[in-house]
Amino acid sequence: MTDQLTPDMLAYMTNSVNWNSTLAAILQDFSCQTGTIHRTADSDKILTLVCQIGVPESIMHKITSIPFGKGIAGVAAERQEAVELCNLQQDLGGVARVDARQTGVSGSIAVPIFSKDTGEVVGTLGIGKFIPYDFSSDEKHRLREIADQIAGIFVNKDS
Repeated sequence: MTDQLTPDMLAYMTNSVNWNSTLAAILQDFSCQTGTIHRTADSDKILTLVCQIGVPESIMHKITSIPFGKGIAGVAAERQEAVELCNLQQDLGGVARVDARQTGVSGSIAVPIFSKDTGEVVGTLGIGKFIPYDFSSDEKHRLREIADQIAGIFVNKDS
C-alpha cells in the first residue's frame, strides 16, 4: 500500500479524468468492492454522483443526488469528517439508511473532498467491502490524501 496515488491512478486523473477507471484503481488499492465519488452541486448542499462501482441498480436513484446530512456520504459532507461503519449489515450507525444494506457492503467509509482554495466540501469519496472491516489509521490517511488530489481535479477541470 502506498502513501499516495499510484502512477496509474494519477494518469487516469490528470489525462482524461476517467472517473470509473480512477475509482476502480482506488478500490483495487484498498481491496474494496464498491465505491462512489460525488461532487457538490453549485446550488444548495447536494452531492451529485460522478461515478460508482458495485452499487445495485435498484438503489441507483437514491445515490444520484444526496443532500448533505443524509446517508454516509451526506453525513461525511455535513460533518466535514470521515464517516465509517464497520458492519453496515448489522449497524446503520445512525447515519446510513436501511436501503444501504442492499449494496451488500459491510465495512464502509466516506471522506469529504475539500477545496484547497476555500476549504469548502466539494464532494465525497466512499469505498466499501463486503466483509465487516475497520479501516486503519493509515488507510484513512491515504484515503484523505486521495480525496485531496481529487479536489484539485474538481477545481481545475469542469468534469
